[in-house]
Amino acid sequence: MQQLIAKMFRAAFDPGGFGHQHDGEFLDTFSPRLAFTTDTFVVNPLFFPGGDIGKLAVDGTVNDLAMCGARPVALSAAFIMEEGLEMETLWRVVESVRREAERIGVSIVTGDTKVVERGKGDGLFINTAGIGAVEHALLIAPQSIQVGDAILLSGDIGRHGIAVMAARAELALETEIASDCAPLWEPVKALLDAGVEVHCLRDLTRGGLGSALVEIAGTTGKHLHFEETLIPVAEEVRAVCELLGFEPLYVANEGRFVAFVPQPDAEKAVNLIRRIERGSDVRIIGKVQADPGGRVTMKSVMGTDRMVEMLSGEQLPRIC
Repeated sequence: MQQLIAKMFRAAFDPGGFGHQHDGEFLDTFSPRLAFTTDTFVVNPLFFPGGDIGKLAVDGTVNDLAMCGARPVALSAAFIMEEGLEMETLWRVVESVRREAERIGVSIVTGDTKVVERGKGDGLFINTAGIGAVEHALLIAPQSIQVGDAILLSGDIGRHGIAVMAARAELALETEIASDCAPLWEPVKALLDAGVEVHCLRDLTRGGLGSALVEIAGTTGKHLHFEETLIPVAEEVRAVCELLGFEPLYVANEGRFVAFVPQPDAEKAVNLIRRIERGSDVRIIGKVQADPGGRVTMKSVMGTDRMVEMLSGEQLPRIC
């Protein structure tokens, strides 16, 4: 997918390389600046522990705006429904979208509906776009990362991908694993309001923590280094990953992010995020190294350094 985006879509739509290669793009011609993003959600099953496709669509779009440091203002929502979709199912999803948008304080201002033939839509897809207001002077993007920056992880990883996988495969687990699906604007706002010099934010969706760091390193040309022992993984998530042969580093999340901040701001940022309930496992996991190369290295539990590569293929399909 990364190669497809780079060789086809970016080559066609951004041949000059002017985009920030981030979760959203800044529209500097407006005052205040605006951030704009779009996403499509195709999760299967539609309902899973901790969320559903409607909640996921709202949170996912809001989170892309939050990663730009933008206060979410308005969303669009287009529903692509397969012929035969039960109205009760659709209503549950619509109500979920409404509740989550109201809880965050963002408006659904426009949308669309389409129906595709039976067998061509897997029940329901949702396409969204989001606009957010950038009410500060920072450029929160990979290009702002500096050598010496601390790398913060907002919480434990792997919950969403494993929750969806378990629901899809109807795994009989002793302990139910719930998705971490959640909006991230609140902790980001806390950092900005407190004057933390946030350089970059990235939510850890498809491809997980490992792929996100590799993407950022490739964009910036910086060397990102972190320690495996500092990555929090819930025991039940780790157990399922070991059972199924998955690497938690690459499992998708929908309520976790990494933040790059100057070392002097790192502890302050940790304490601010920790005050948010879902950020209780926030950790400083590494830093940006001086040597160049656009690479990511990890100090393993054995104490040796190894390269972290982009996930090849699709570990958990249809998780967002």
